[in-house]
Amino acid sequence: MIVQPDKMGSYTSEDVVFLLRDISNVVLELDNEKRESLIQSGTHYSEMLPVEFHPSEAYMEIFYKTLDIYAERIAIAVGVVAEQIIVHRGLEHLVVVSLARAGTPIGILIKRYIKMRYSINVPHYSISIIRGRGIDETAIRYILAKHPLASIQFIDGWTGKGAITKELLQACQSFNANHKEQLNANLAVLADPGHCASIFGTRSDFLIPSACLNSTVSGLVSRTVLNLKFMDERDFHGAKYYKELEDADVSNLYINRIASCFEKVQKEIEQQLLERVSTSITWKGMKSVQAIQEVFGIDNVHFIKPGVGETTRVLLRRIPWKILINPKHIDELEHILLLAKERNVPIEEYSNMSYACCGLIKEV
Repeated sequence: MIVQPDKMGSYTSEDVVFLLRDISNVVLELDNEKRESLIQSGTHYSEMLPVEFHPSEAYMEIFYKTLDIYAERIAIAVGVVAEQIIVHRGLEHLVVVSLARAGTPIGILIKRYIKMRYSINVPHYSISIIRGRGIDETAIRYILAKHPLASIQFIDGWTGKGAITKELLQACQSFNANHKEQLNANLAVLADPGHCASIFGTRSDFLIPSACLNSTVSGLVSRTVLNLKFMDERDFHGAKYYKELEDADVSNLYINRIASCFEKVQKEIEQQLLERVSTSITWKGMKSVQAIQEVFGIDNVHFIKPGVGETTRVLLRRIPWKILINPKHIDELEHILLLAKERNVPIEEYSNMSYACCGLIKEV
């Protein structure tokens, strides 16, 4: 008997099916200081959750402003990714599988683009992958039972150091060794500043507006959870649905705003695909991280979170030591500067990196 997922999130089931177990009845939220202390003393981050707050008015203003500025740029990147996926996978048996939670809005946009451009409604699921614990194999088996000929394309929002890229590769190798069905670990992302994905929309490190909010731009779904104190290891990974944040939810507004640009930017998508020179994976971003580790004397590489998306997460969920800003990109980092000011986190200019910014976590 196939385990059935719970109905989750504020997106329509037409846009995405979350293969997650609803654990909204369990209190897992801890403040950042407590979480940081537990993480650094050995508790796995997936066993607890950060507290989700209503975004401030000032922060929402930046979200809307950024969405207006970057909507077309994101739409172009979505189209570029989608067209590459079609080249690699074809359309006949394509199943889009986004990695919750950052991958979910991007997966929806790719699904919407393919429907607009090719009039094909590809299945889209969102599943959990957890650094150090792998992918949700119950979810993978569910998809393969529903779609026996599935050509699965995994989707994420962006790359940082490439930790999830490596986690996905290891997870697929482990799955393939034990099943006749074979998974392709070639991850597709909207932005690849880490140079660790071969299918990407851009390698520029710019703000994807869905990175600057938590659940309120991700279908009101929490980060995914794997805590075997109250979960069955044979079940789906868990997540919470934050119904109490419905009044602040901009998840569908975000999707609709970007999807409305698809037809307008078709020529730019085609031009970017023609001009693309290299899709080689060079791990250029990791070289930047190693340099930062040496310059700032940081023993644990997990304390270095490069890129706009990861720096935003550090400011929202972790205890930052300082934020490194590449002065060439300072005009594009208004939300980073606002969050750092709100939290009294020092800013330091640092240009020797392939990223626009980098968050450094405080050792507690």
